[in-house]
Amino acid sequence: MSGIPAQSPGPRPLHVLQLLGSGGAGTGEHVRSLAAGLVARGVKVTVCAPATAERHYRFADVGARFAELPADSRTRAAWRAHTLAARADLVHAHGLRAGAVAALATRARPVPLVLTWHVRRDAYGPTAPLRDATEAMVARASSVVLGATTDLVDRARRRGARDARLAPVGLPGSRTPSADAPGSRSARRELGLGESPLLLATATLEPGQGHETLLSAAGHWRDRGAPPLLALVGDGPLRTDLERRVTREQLPVRLLGDRRDGRRLLAAADIAVSAGGWDGRGLAAQEALRVGVPLVAAGVGGMPRLVGDAAVLVPAAEPRALADAVTGLLADPDRRAALSAAGRSRAESWPTEDHTVAHVLSVYDEFA
Repeated sequence: MSGIPAQSPGPRPLHVLQLLGSGGAGTGEHVRSLAAGLVARGVKVTVCAPATAERHYRFADVGARFAELPADSRTRAAWRAHTLAARADLVHAHGLRAGAVAALATRARPVPLVLTWHVRRDAYGPTAPLRDATEAMVARASSVVLGATTDLVDRARRRGARDARLAPVGLPGSRTPSADAPGSRSARRELGLGESPLLLATATLEPGQGHETLLSAAGHWRDRGAPPLLALVGDGPLRTDLERRVTREQLPVRLLGDRRDGRRLLAAADIAVSAGGWDGRGLAAQEALRVGVPLVAAGVGGMPRLVGDAAVLVPAAEPRALADAVTGLLADPDRRAALSAAGRSRAESWPTEDHTVAHVLSVYDEFA
């Protein structure tokens, strides 16, 4: 016996299960950023998401353990999450779909459930009652709901949430390009632009993202001399219908699909456009302002609060107003320069990734 008392092991690190559904609308980017920050602060993180999300966001590269979430069955997904939750101190679900899985997975276990509600998906007709019931079930099952916008916080409270708060969400700054990033000129050459202006819109090709409005607006500037090219980055169920309309109406629009060089294209754009019917954090809008690309966007959801007077806001679902705003900016280089500077200044006031991680950790401390 040495006479030296045995030292007790240190406290076990907090283990958080991050649950992600489709990973759209910037949610996957947020989860990757959050996972990286939590791991750097000694938290054990497991990200449970569809395999496509891991291929796109590479959560394992930032130190998180990845577990595949079955995408073909909510029952199988809930069982998978249930098994993983048994070994976690807290479950953090991102989005309503993941929240529904998490609510089922934690029903029989006293595991705190944090829900971050990123976007609003309205339903109409016969599916509306099911959507309302799902929102109520998830809100009531959550220990706390973190809303990306004030209207989501209010909606969670109306659905019966015990605790609902506004959450700061910082954009991963290190992955945002500068306006004169290498490759901007080559991006324009690849698109065959010449001296024509480039407009860029980034969003999943699904209902509610404003793509029909964008195409109608393109019809208004189609007959201009050297009309701008509208490039749509993203993929989804509407792609075939949108491509048919572009061909039928001979619109100056190109659907580029999912692109790993979307940020390089943004740095090459003259104007960024966002026409969605509702936008929570406006990830694409955040990126545009940080790069200094002038933005024209539908003034709905959290967009007015996000951009202030550093962008041109137009009514949603009004193609003529959108087209007039775009053509007006293209004809006014001084206005574009002013918006570029205002966008960068506005972006400096937004929460950083460190703010986001610190806020989430303070929430975890309350419940785990």
